[in-house]
Amino acid sequence: MFNSLKFKVILFGFIFTFFSSFGQSYFLGIFNSSIRETLSITHGQFGSIYASATLCSSLLLIWVGKKIDDVNVFKFALFVIILLSFACFFFSKVSSVLLLFIGIFLMRFSGQGMMSHTASTTISRYFTKTRGKALSINWIGLSSAEFILPVLIVYLLTIIDWQNLWIIFSITVLIVLPIASFLLIKNLNLDSREAIDENIKQVEIKQWKRKEVIKDYRFYIISLNMLAMPWIFSGYAVFQSFVQTSKGWGPYVIAQSFMSYSIFSVLTLFLSGFLIDKFSSRKLLIYMNIPLLLAAIILFFFDTPIIAFIYLGLVGSSNGFANILGSSTWAELYGVKYIGSIKALSTALMVFATAFGVALFGFLIDIGFSVGDIAAISGIYIFISLILLFLIRKRLNPVLI
Repeated sequence: MFNSLKFKVILFGFIFTFFSSFGQSYFLGIFNSSIRETLSITHGQFGSIYASATLCSSLLLIWVGKKIDDVNVFKFALFVIILLSFACFFFSKVSSVLLLFIGIFLMRFSGQGMMSHTASTTISRYFTKTRGKALSINWIGLSSAEFILPVLIVYLLTIIDWQNLWIIFSITVLIVLPIASFLLIKNLNLDSREAIDENIKQVEIKQWKRKEVIKDYRFYIISLNMLAMPWIFSGYAVFQSFVQTSKGWGPYVIAQSFMSYSIFSVLTLFLSGFLIDKFSSRKLLIYMNIPLLLAAIILFFFDTPIIAFIYLGLVGSSNGFANILGSSTWAELYGVKYIGSIKALSTALMVFATAFGVALFGFLIDIGFSVGDIAAISGIYIFISLILLFLIRKRLNPVLI
């Protein structure tokens, strides 16, 4: 299915999405209790710091992320690697609220933002015919990390100080990623594309610039649906200790249930990759958040520990769809010539959504909302965004030229 260069591009994306975990909410949430204990801050205070730092990172991402359209991918990747390594090292030195703000800003910008943006943009641009399958394998990198890291980190925290763990992360990034990038994408350029059968007539679509995209109402309705997963899951992940305590679950329940999340993410990634290449992303969008809606309903009504596995399994199913659709939909609708700047905008919105979710969860927790109350709010948002998407489902076609 994939030749040597295709395999290298996909493996590059896989590795970068795996290492993007260091800036993902589920990963940083593991350190929530340790950080709050070190700095003596509340859930709400942590949420506010996390949200404001994440918001700043999303604004910077809009500007820096578009540079991938103008710079050699290998050079761009090296910049991101150095930034992530520095961010991890800086995070190990957090000892005050100000340093926590800067640390989270750096981790969110370099990890969740730039690492995932670099991986998904590179693959979205290079692949055409098999973009869905390529993106599905790419995002398995993150799912693999979500399967392995939560339980591993919870264990390591019992034998290593959390600050020392971040130094280890920094060194690992600085050793592994430059070598991987050199071996995999050293000769990849901006015009590199997947080879297409010349006997198959290709349909030419309009190549939208970002300033045109922001005037298209479809972009905002699609984004409402794509942003549901980031803000809801980020709130849950960052405040997993609160959810665990409120539900009366054991200390390892959520860490173990992330395996369920990862397994279902991978299964859905494989399934959606094939479905996208066969039917298109536009036709699959309407189904993306249905599992997430069911997850919110289940979290509202039930408290037993098994619910953590079911909840995260359903969230993982939506996540598998969302990861691929978040890249392939824009390429289908708006073309790939300016995909870097468009993806920078959508990724920035995604990062902003995580900030919103964490701030909202922290605020609601501090004023006394229960896990069930928050689940109800999440479910209402998902339902409204689904209705809006359903109303425009027949207008989600690219402009032909």
